[in-house]
This record gives sequence, structure tokens and C-alpha cells, in this order.
Amino acid sequence: MGKQRLYKHVADKLLKTIESGRYPIGSRLPAERELALEYNVSRPTVREAMIALEIAGRVEVRKGSGVYVIDDKNGDGKTLELDIGPFELTQARILIESEAAGLAATMISAEELEKLEAIIKAMIAENEGEKTGELADKEFHLLIAAATRNSAIASIVEDLWNLRESSALTRTMYDTVRLTGIRPAINEHWEIFNALKDGNSEKARQAMRDHLSRVIETMLIATEIEAVQEAKRQVSQNHGRFMDALKKI
Repeated sequence: MGKQRLYKHVADKLLKTIESGRYPIGSRLPAERELALEYNVSRPTVREAMIALEIAGRVEVRKGSGVYVIDDKNGDGKTLELDIGPFELTQARILIESEAAGLAATMISAEELEKLEAIIKAMIAENEGEKTGELADKEFHLLIAAATRNSAIASIVEDLWNLRESSALTRTMYDTVRLTGIRPAINEHWEIFNALKDGNSEKARQAMRDHLSRVIETMLIATEIEAVQEAKRQVSQNHGRFMDALKKI
């Protein structure tokens, strides 16, 4: 597969299967867990592939019902060449931003803490309005990265946020999350802030890791195609596996 993204590989395989006639227009694709087993990938990867096909106008995702094949809206028989997926991106953020928070706890200034507190208050105001707290959320994370006094870390974190904003797949995922009414969790940002204020590296690192892990859980729940109970079970399972993997790093 070379450098091809895993979800794109799955999306292309599914597209070939659809074009072969195995799944005609109007038919329902197999359940997410079945496709994950068939292609030997995780369910988040299958979900990203489904969103890629939806963006390309090849399928329609009906929440609580499934994914259905539709007419090729683009008429080109191809999927979109999309950027990095939201799950992969957030996993990278967990690794990098949690360590950044740990370092920032030993370096952050009183002035920066004051700015962080103001940002959280702005996030609360945004959550109550139409901006849904995302502008302040980005500012919060970038300020913590800057507080490490390491320009490379700050640049990497900013690049990850730019990837989030430029990727059609990731934007679609977050749009879906917002449509469910989910907003940036204020209490989690306060926990990060308090750990930074106390100068506690371990708590700051863990608070950031917990926060971004919950972002993954939120995306899993908000984009669950099948039953809610199954979503809860899978979220717990995926979270446990991912956190076990992190402990080995």
C-alpha cells in the first residue's frame, strides 16, 4: 500500500466491490464490524472509509440504520483523495500534546496562565453561541505548546491543528460531532489548567491525555452508524486497547 492511507485503501476496495455489482444502488453495506474483519482493520478505519465514500457521493450514511449505496453523484467512479483521518490525527495529538503539557507545567508563566484562564472563559461563551468553542479551543492548545519554550513542539502542534482544519475527512467528522450537540468539555480544560498552575507535570500530562482520549470516544459515539449500546461497548474496548498501547511507549 506504500504511503496510501489505510482508510483510503479500504474505501477504494469497497468502491471496486460496489462497481462489481455485489452491492447495487439502494443496497445496504455490511455492518461496520463485518467490514473491519473482512479488511483486517479497526472499526474507526472503516468509519473513516465510509465518510470518505459519503463525501465522494458514493454512499449515504443513515444513522441507526446503516450505509446505503447511491448513484455516483460525481460521475467519475472515484473516491476523493482525502488527507489524514481524524482518528489517526487525534492519536498523534495524544502522544505529542500530552508530553507538551507535561513540559509546559515546568515552564509556563503567570501571564500565560492568566491568558489560559481567559481562553477557557471565552470557550464557555463560544459554547453558548454559534462558534461552539473551537476557536478558543485551538488557542488554548497552541498556548500550552508555546509555553514549552520549544519552537519545534509549538510548530508540530500548530501543524496538527492545521491538518485538522484542512482535511475534508476530519472536518466532516467534527461537523458530525457538532451536529449531535457535543461541545468542547470545559471541565477537562480546567483540569489541564489547574495541573499547569500547580506545576505538576504528571497531572498535566495525564489531564491532556484523558482529554484527547475522550475526543476519540466522542467521535466514535457521534458517528456510530449502528446501535448506541454497541457504540458504548466498542468505545470502551478501543479506548482500553489504545491506552494499553500508550503505556508500552
